[in-house]
Amino acid sequence: MLDELLLRMRGYSPQPLMIDEHYPQAAVLVPITRTDEPEVVLTLRASGLSTHSGEVAFPGGRRDPEDVDLVATALREAEEEIGLPPGLVEVIGPLTTLVSRHGISVTPYVGVVPDFVEYKPNDGEIAAVFAVPLAFFRDDLRETTHRIDYLGRSWYVPSYRYGEYKIWGLTAIMLVELVNLVFDDVHIDMSLPPEHFIKLS
Repeated sequence: MLDELLLRMRGYSPQPLMIDEHYPQAAVLVPITRTDEPEVVLTLRASGLSTHSGEVAFPGGRRDPEDVDLVATALREAEEEIGLPPGLVEVIGPLTTLVSRHGISVTPYVGVVPDFVEYKPNDGEIAAVFAVPLAFFRDDLRETTHRIDYLGRSWYVPSYRYGEYKIWGLTAIMLVELVNLVFDDVHIDMSLPPEHFIKLS
């Protein structure tokens, strides 16, 4: 599975969205373990933060003026937040840039990491670091579906429950794009409501 992921990511060009260039820029790292059954590494953000408090997210943050590019932003933030040395990350390529509900342009970068890394969460920002098998999202075991109105359209975004963790929002959108890319037998279409979607009026 990992070889297929690497092959497809290296040949992938995300579709650009019509995003205002004046949005502040940010980047996240989507760490994938170098194993036969790859896992995706996620964080639980600490409670009490000004934004995304208590939410599951990929390591990342806003671009600093010193960052040469957004890849540098993603790697720097991953080191600051979870103690992941940049030298252990093989950056493969980007997924689609999205705009957060706080008006920040966020670009995800998929990177392969060893499976022996001992993560060191920054207590001020990160409450936990955990890994989920990529195949978990392949089965689309969503707990609920959230409708998000974005760029003039409605998007039906999965919300997953993995143990004690709720994975939703931009993080879920990024995972859906990755899973759709990697697995031939998967097509999670967020432009249409799933059959079990209940519209609340």
